[in-house]
Amino acid sequence: MANPQFDVYRLPDEHVAIREATKEVCDAEVAPRAAETDSAHVFPAKSYAALRGADLHAPHIPVEYEGAGIDALGTAIVIEEIARACASSSLIPAVNKLGTMPLLLGASEELKSRYLPPVARGEAMFSYCLSEPEAGSDVAGMKTKAVRDGDSYVLNGAKRWITNAGESEFYTVFASTNPGTGSKGISAFVVEKADPGVSFGAPESKLGIKGSPTREVFFDDVRIPADRLIGVENEGFKLAMRTLDHTRVTIAAQAVGIGQGAVDYASGYVQERQQFGKPVSAFQGVQFMLADAAMKLAAGRQMTYVAAAKSEREDPDLTFFGASAKCFASDAAMEITTDAVQLLGGYGYTTDYPVERMMRDAKITQIYEGTNQVQRIVIAKQLLSGMAHL
Repeated sequence: MANPQFDVYRLPDEHVAIREATKEVCDAEVAPRAAETDSAHVFPAKSYAALRGADLHAPHIPVEYEGAGIDALGTAIVIEEIARACASSSLIPAVNKLGTMPLLLGASEELKSRYLPPVARGEAMFSYCLSEPEAGSDVAGMKTKAVRDGDSYVLNGAKRWITNAGESEFYTVFASTNPGTGSKGISAFVVEKADPGVSFGAPESKLGIKGSPTREVFFDDVRIPADRLIGVENEGFKLAMRTLDHTRVTIAAQAVGIGQGAVDYASGYVQERQQFGKPVSAFQGVQFMLADAAMKLAAGRQMTYVAAAKSEREDPDLTFFGASAKCFASDAAMEITTDAVQLLGGYGYTTDYPVERMMRDAKITQIYEGTNQVQRIVIAKQLLSGMAHL
């Protein structure tokens, strides 16, 4: 019988069960639709329905708001398993977490009670509006403004690269409430799709994640009640950065899932493909490529799970570990999927096989929620400030 003292460094049974349940749903309902979702450039409505039916569309929402109450590690596993099947579909739980995390971290109880239950029930999705045409990595340079007018705020401006824009009913929007003060004058608000003055640009034509619409969101004299302010006025920048500390872990999980999907397919293919009278997998060069992929994938997964645990505990070194996991896992996913295409040869370059889609999908994980160049700046600052506890 196993000695309990050696059970400390493995996934708890409940997380193993979360993985198995998610994999079952994805194998049956999500993976078979992944290629069609990609080629049609349409939101995966049927996959969303399947995830809603299994309570996997927003698993992080606490039970007190009618959610599944799955912790940060379990949510990372859910996103990983969905991304293994379809990266576009994995952005449903990932962006629901991104959009709602500011509320969980800083909103009033009234605001959380109003907006979290509809997301938990699958009646609405939540998007996150931070980036702008002239403010990507430089968040403090945002131009969108929110002006207090009595018991309301009036928003004007535009946000760009907003995932699931147009599909989501609710939006966490960051806007300047004290112009000229940079990061010290930014506030966060809940904006509804139905608010007069909210409109959307045409869907972006993207390299990957084509089933997840990315659009601009425009605010033209959008008047919202003052009680939709999330947290404290002019404290929105801190809230945005705290949110990203938590949600970079979900991008790391997405990258791990994409990489796993590519390894699974490529390792099966090379064992079946015959060249020179033997399986391609018999060649040492191919074995080395698979070995490197497996090592990087395993390392990325361990870093992601450690970061997820730190997210759940809100450890002081979460910033370092979240950025490190996101950066490493996404770089690894890009290398792994590129090599998977190579292992399939000419077939890998065609849309008849899934690895080319996985390669295109992997690229965005190196870019969104902070480019990997920015992640390295964050990591170095944490290290040099003594906040990285290695």
